[in-house]
Amino acid sequence: MKQMLKFPVVFILIIGIFISSSGTSSVYAQKAKKNTVRLKVDYIKIMDSMSYFNIKAFSRVNRENVDVSDIDLTVYNELDDENVELGSTTTDRNGECKFVLKNFNTIASDSTGTYNFVVKFKGDDTYKKASKSVSFKDASIETNLTTKDSINYLSAVLKETKTDSVLSDQLLNVQVQRLFRPLKIGKEFNITDENGSVIVSIDNDIPGINGNLMIEVVLSDSESYGTVKALVKAPFGTPIVEESTFDKRTMWSPRNKTPLFLLIFPNLIIFGIWGFIIYLFYNLFKISKS
Repeated sequence: MKQMLKFPVVFILIIGIFISSSGTSSVYAQKAKKNTVRLKVDYIKIMDSMSYFNIKAFSRVNRENVDVSDIDLTVYNELDDENVELGSTTTDRNGECKFVLKNFNTIASDSTGTYNFVVKFKGDDTYKKASKSVSFKDASIETNLTTKDSINYLSAVLKETKTDSVLSDQLLNVQVQRLFRPLKIGKEFNITDENGSVIVSIDNDIPGINGNLMIEVVLSDSESYGTVKALVKAPFGTPIVEESTFDKRTMWSPRNKTPLFLLIFPNLIIFGIWGFIIYLFYNLFKISKS
């Protein structure tokens, strides 16, 4: 009888211990420390094309910066009385993503012509919620190509769009697009004058496809205007001479482009050896019959 009474008591104690440990682990999980997400937001405008944000998400874990991938970020237009949601994006495996500002002309600015945005992360089981604000004014770059005394020039004027006023003492980089790294041209530092303009000469010996150069005029990482880039197609380059031997019969070509001498002479040698062997067997056959 006593043994029968002990069994329910033991069973109840085991259940109590299990519930207690589950509750403790749940509380521990809730109190687990979450990492902080840091956001880096860069504004980039391509003239006559698009405006967008380059966003980078990372976190400081064990004294190292770790890319934060696969998190959803929401972009808002900050106004005086409310935030207007513009859309969302998700970071890739490198913690990076791109958010295009569609219909930029319809996005509201404040009374000073400043555009205010905020990028927000709502947080998850691993990371705390985070946000990053970015503000800038809209700027534009106007370009013009001229030739004087057989020298080619590119002129560029930097303006603030809302006030249509020129911007002086701003650094503009003028460079030719290349596959790996742009080729800078002109002076080392091209600073806009009181008219907001710079003038750069273009050498005639820069190679380009069909003699065309794709020139970039860039206001880079400005605190007030972000990055603004204008692309200009200039017929001032030296045509590239095609030196590819891909479709020719060379030693390094594919099998179907083997040089003719490598096809003819080895085959002649092989046929000659087999002919000599056949001739020997024929003579041996005649000797055996005689």
